[in-house]
Amino acid sequence: MNTYNSTYRASGILMILVFMFSAVNIVKGQTSKERLKIAANDKRIELATFRSNLVSEYAIERTHLQKVAKLNNWKIKETLANGKKIELQGIGADGSPLYYETYSDQAGLVSRASTLNTDGLMGLNLDGDGMKVGVWDAGVALENHIEYASRVSIGDENAEIDTHATHVTGSIISTGLKKDAKGVANKASVVSHDWTRDKIEVTKAAAEGLLLSNHSYGIKASRVPDWYFGAYTKVAQDWDKIMYNAPYYLMVTAAGNAQKSRNNETPTYGKTADGFDVLLGFTIAKNNITVAGANSKIDGNGNLKNAEVSTYSSFGPVDDGRIKPDLAGNGGTVLSTDAASNTSYDTSSGTSMATPGVTGSLLLLQQYHYELYGEYMKAATLKGLALHTADDIKAVGPDYKMGWGIMNSKSAAELLNNKGFSSHVSEETLQNGSSYSFEVTAAGNETLMASISWTDVESSFTNTGELNNTTAALVNDLDIRITKDGQTFLPWKLNPAKATSDATKGDNKVDPFERVEIPNAKGTYTITVTHKGELVNTMQDFSLIVSGVAMTTCSINAPEVSLDDAEMSNVTLSWNASEDALYEIQYKAVNQKNWATEYISVNNFSWKGLVLDTMYSFRLRTFCSQNIASEFSEVATFTFKGEETELETLHTLNADAKIPFKVYPNPAVDEIQLNVKTSENATYRIMSTSGVALKMDKASDSRINVSDLPSGLYVLQIQDANVNKSAKFYKY
Repeated sequence: MNTYNSTYRASGILMILVFMFSAVNIVKGQTSKERLKIAANDKRIELATFRSNLVSEYAIERTHLQKVAKLNNWKIKETLANGKKIELQGIGADGSPLYYETYSDQAGLVSRASTLNTDGLMGLNLDGDGMKVGVWDAGVALENHIEYASRVSIGDENAEIDTHATHVTGSIISTGLKKDAKGVANKASVVSHDWTRDKIEVTKAAAEGLLLSNHSYGIKASRVPDWYFGAYTKVAQDWDKIMYNAPYYLMVTAAGNAQKSRNNETPTYGKTADGFDVLLGFTIAKNNITVAGANSKIDGNGNLKNAEVSTYSSFGPVDDGRIKPDLAGNGGTVLSTDAASNTSYDTSSGTSMATPGVTGSLLLLQQYHYELYGEYMKAATLKGLALHTADDIKAVGPDYKMGWGIMNSKSAAELLNNKGFSSHVSEETLQNGSSYSFEVTAAGNETLMASISWTDVESSFTNTGELNNTTAALVNDLDIRITKDGQTFLPWKLNPAKATSDATKGDNKVDPFERVEIPNAKGTYTITVTHKGELVNTMQDFSLIVSGVAMTTCSINAPEVSLDDAEMSNVTLSWNASEDALYEIQYKAVNQKNWATEYISVNNFSWKGLVLDTMYSFRLRTFCSQNIASEFSEVATFTFKGEETELETLHTLNADAKIPFKVYPNPAVDEIQLNVKTSENATYRIMSTSGVALKMDKASDSRINVSDLPSGLYVLQIQDANVNKSAKFYKY
């Protein structure tokens, strides 16, 4: 049993010291070193063996495919009347021809990703710089389009250039030369492949450190018998196996556009016209993210105002009742790059266009996590984060139309940033027969939410022809519960027999993601993770994500500094203590340019080696987690007088104040400070002695930069509301 305690918290805070001194060395993007680090966590022998088996299977299957196609007069490749390309990719267990098609009909790019970009709402400057994503599609992208040119590499040299692949690629990485065509991760790079050998190529790429791949295609719904819909088949099994053996790799796939197709005449729920139970092939894998299409309205602050599933987007459930699709991308007609020329653009839609928006957003979240913590998330963590923070448009849990809701990159990034303060993210391992326990305190007056996500072992069961077989594909069944005062809170689950009904809370036996929510939570709760039966491979890695909690009692209010003691050559400064805090202190003689910086965990500082009649400045801020800090305190200033040293009080600027208005240091070098507080609306003007105005700006922090002034005598004028003050100073 693992229990969170104060020792763990203290060690976590002290790690901030290490991170702060090493953060400057963090390189943006996925370096070859990082890819090797990710690859080291793969089950490389299993992946190599599996890839070898896939290559052998592919050779046999292609030969068989050609013979059977010729015998039955099936076309290998076909361009339909609407211009869409389809291609025969396999033969089902019952002998059915399996055609791949792209999932474009005319929908949109995921919302809120722009809040992470340069000049975005959050000011994070995340554009995917140095990051790489794989795109598998009907063909390869036009390599030399002006929107991405050198940032696309072709993985299949003899593959055809494809309009759909070009559009998807642009949706992820276009620079934005045409503003409305800007990609989600507009500085990232893409390796572009066609779909012919997708599993073989992904297995190799995942073993080498690939984090994400986009698949905006799938089996053509109109050319398979009804039992295929919702069935866990070999193709889903194969993809689950790849992801299980490459724990940092995540496949993102489009749900499809078969809602109105009426192709499934015997769905698990309702009538054909209702649109349920039309997911196929690898969209039904357990470990991936399957993306639905949605139309939504977002306000200027990145808040979802309303949303509805797109009229084309394929619905779940899958036969075992799992929650599929997983997420929805923001719908609407998408302008992106086109393959007609290297300067052409076109609009398109469908779940094909919602999916690259989600893929690009996930890539930005990986980039952000690396910038914050110096490492990438496992795929289960990334998937769990996206599902944990999705916007639930109905506020009653998940559904079979849009899964857990509309992807919210902004909320996901905020949760990562608040880790250790108001959220918790960890990657754990549950051993066979053991449990994991974690105690948290609710933040109060908000929803306490805890979720677990895991990359499950591929199921040994595959459906080979039985209609609506409900055998669960889940292998290692983990459970999350939250308890308080004898009450147990259970996760969400859905009932495929009542596909239009709201989600309920109970024992979820089919999903590799579980989420528990407690609205208006107050007090201390215990989160417990257990498992049913025997764990295959005797253990199961999982990711735990918690929000709506107070991970520390640390206060982010700026500390107030006082002088406790003064001796012959040193002073002792102290400030109000904050539990679980780390303090960044900065100090210098006022005529020095740079602050000296230290990090300490006690609320006092002995400043030694001071010189009589020299003026000094001191300030500090409180770190409550790696990324959450208070503002700096007001600068504490004193002229060292030995045992008679006193802090100079910073008074509010007042026309009737008896204290004289002055600036220091005087003479100044790079900066002058005021001996008074000013409001946010205060302004200053620096004049030459002949009355010429040289500088004017806000003076809201009682400090003014003068490094750009030549040596000489100046007059500083301060105006704050109806108060005007002036003082002379000399600049070295």
